[in-house]
Amino acid sequence: MTVYDQHNRPLQDLRISVTDRCNFRCRYCMPEEIFNKDYEFLPTKDILSATEIERISRLFIDLGVRKLRITGGEPLLRKDLTEIIRRLAALDAEDISLTTNGSLLRNKASELREAGLQRITVSLDALDDETFLNMNGRRSRITPVLEGIAAAAAAGLDVKVNMVVQKGVNEHAVLPMVEYFRNEGHILRMVEYMDVGNTNGWNREHVVSKQELLDRIGSQWPLEPIAPNYPGEVASRYRFVDGRGEIGLISSVTDAFCSTCTRARLSASGMLYTCLFAVKGHDLRKLLRSEADDAMLREQVHAIWSGRTDQYSLERELGRTSHGKVEMSHIGG
Repeated sequence: MTVYDQHNRPLQDLRISVTDRCNFRCRYCMPEEIFNKDYEFLPTKDILSATEIERISRLFIDLGVRKLRITGGEPLLRKDLTEIIRRLAALDAEDISLTTNGSLLRNKASELREAGLQRITVSLDALDDETFLNMNGRRSRITPVLEGIAAAAAAGLDVKVNMVVQKGVNEHAVLPMVEYFRNEGHILRMVEYMDVGNTNGWNREHVVSKQELLDRIGSQWPLEPIAPNYPGEVASRYRFVDGRGEIGLISSVTDAFCSTCTRARLSASGMLYTCLFAVKGHDLRKLLRSEADDAMLREQVHAIWSGRTDQYSLERELGRTSHGKVEMSHIGG
């Protein structure tokens, strides 16, 4: 069964946040002044268990989901992460992946691969320690992350790297990042700085646009566009004319891709969101912990997705987006 929303977009991808906690304090996601020692994170009892994540994921697969991505917060902080991946890998999904800041990955990569993880995306915003420390709240230098990437590749995981680019903050790091990862053989994807949540101080003047990035990179290493790997792929793909791999551009601000969005997001507390920029979610945890059977849960998810109308990034261009939004740390990227 495949379920479609009001704009005929199928439900194909489920992003599952397994924790709202993170060991970094990146300004575009969890700024230190908000997420400090006084911030109240979710208590364990309010977070979905491995069994509940397995159950709801199976029901999403029944409704057409083919790709499952584990997110956070920082998912490697969750002690039973390997068990969660093992359970998900036993389901009938085509792809199991994970997004991480990579700082704890070095000693976990082989274990995650053996559990059934197939792909991993590491968030990394610069290659020099000072820029990286300034962006992550001075929580980690570069070396642990690069060691984590190397360990993931050695374990047989398909590795991609995501870089959020902010004007005046780390745009100077773009070319060094491109050069390093094309030599390493990993796909680097550059992400426009987005107005996710309400705490990251977003200002459009700080956005480095897709076209600016293409011009900057292309002047050094000529690029040519290539077709997406599958319908609804987030990143626009470009390959280096010299044959040395490819890069991706994720342009939620200046070249919105709402029309092909196939992603639902499940928070660590079991709230279902149908857009990264959603105002409110739908409480699936309450149903999971009630007497509701699988048929009732499937019916609820079907009703939520089939009524979906979200097109936030397109509406932003029309000035229709003054509402508050859920924080990215609650639902992943």
